[in-house]
Amino acid sequence: MNGQAPNVAATQAFSDRAVAQALAARIARRAAEIGRPVNLMEVCGTHTVAISRFGLRSLLPPSVRLLSGPGCPVCVTDQGDIDLFLALARQPGVITTTFGDMMRVPGSETTLATEKAAGRDVRVVYSPLNALQVAKANPGRLVLFYAVGFETTAPMVAAALEMALEQGLTNFAIYPVHKTVPPALAALLAAPAVKLDGFILPGHVSTVIGAGAYAPVVERFHIPSVISGFEGNDILLAVDMLLAQIAAGEAKVEIEYRRVVTWEGNRTAQEMLDRFFVPVGAKWRGIGMIPGSGLELRPEYARLDARNRFDTPALAAQLPPPPPKLAACSCGEVLQGIKLPTECLLFGKTCTPVSPVGPCMVSNEGSCAAYYRYERRPRLAEGGVEPWVN
Repeated sequence: MNGQAPNVAATQAFSDRAVAQALAARIARRAAEIGRPVNLMEVCGTHTVAISRFGLRSLLPPSVRLLSGPGCPVCVTDQGDIDLFLALARQPGVITTTFGDMMRVPGSETTLATEKAAGRDVRVVYSPLNALQVAKANPGRLVLFYAVGFETTAPMVAAALEMALEQGLTNFAIYPVHKTVPPALAALLAAPAVKLDGFILPGHVSTVIGAGAYAPVVERFHIPSVISGFEGNDILLAVDMLLAQIAAGEAKVEIEYRRVVTWEGNRTAQEMLDRFFVPVGAKWRGIGMIPGSGLELRPEYARLDARNRFDTPALAAQLPPPPPKLAACSCGEVLQGIKLPTECLLFGKTCTPVSPVGPCMVSNEGSCAAYYRYERRPRLAEGGVEPWVN
């Protein structure tokens, strides 16, 4: 790949069975050469789903272990932020807008879906621009948008804010809980309980921030890292590239997903982020406070922050403590690669997609949801799939 749009034959190669078999064989040889267990973490919820859906773990030697990381924005959102946003949704005259994944995420007492059923005006939107349209159509009501996501979705939120200013809309505000990936990687690597040998870095985020954004973390911790696409062979090739670095004693940022990702990233998107947001410390579920890993609106745009439209300290003081069953949820350990979803005592029992306890079972990108759907045994009897390559 040379960074240009691939032709049809090249595109098909990313899902070709023979290519997958050749990559699996090469991975096995490299793993034997390394001669020790290797822990690789995919730092993207879409990668987690793809790995489970394609049955890629079944193609790898036992010494190569794929662990899910904090790559699901819904999953890493702090419980306090979830509860406070639910409190805002209950305020008179408010229209709450959100992505669909957030509807069933459990708060300490309720969910957005429950609030909607109780008569609150809660609406699912597909982009922040849809939320802006809701505000235009309801000039007498305050429209809140729950701004959840990584660097991929934050520029879209910035664009919506820009349009709100241009159109003079005063009834639109966001609750910003955006997270940024590189600081989280550094926090994981600094944690004693986390043992990693390499990162499969996110493709979507990397289109915005560029491969160069990871270089300081990779150099500081000497951690092999490869940005991968989302087809089965993309991920297998990324694993092969990581094992090659490990075998050679190298640690660098490589781009497997060269048909989309560049070293510099999307400058226009970066400029939009810089215009509206500044980095701040942010709480991540299971990890805690990570300096510089959140995005807060600049002071000149503070009126666009939903938290400044209400007495949020008073609301926060009234929030209930998390229920005991939420404390038993292992979502935080799963997000750090300390536990597999199946090692949570609640997995598949108290916690299922129909009745989720934690957000890792709710979101389409959640590790627990992916394992529940694709990796329970027996696979076929429970609606799973056969391994991608026999």
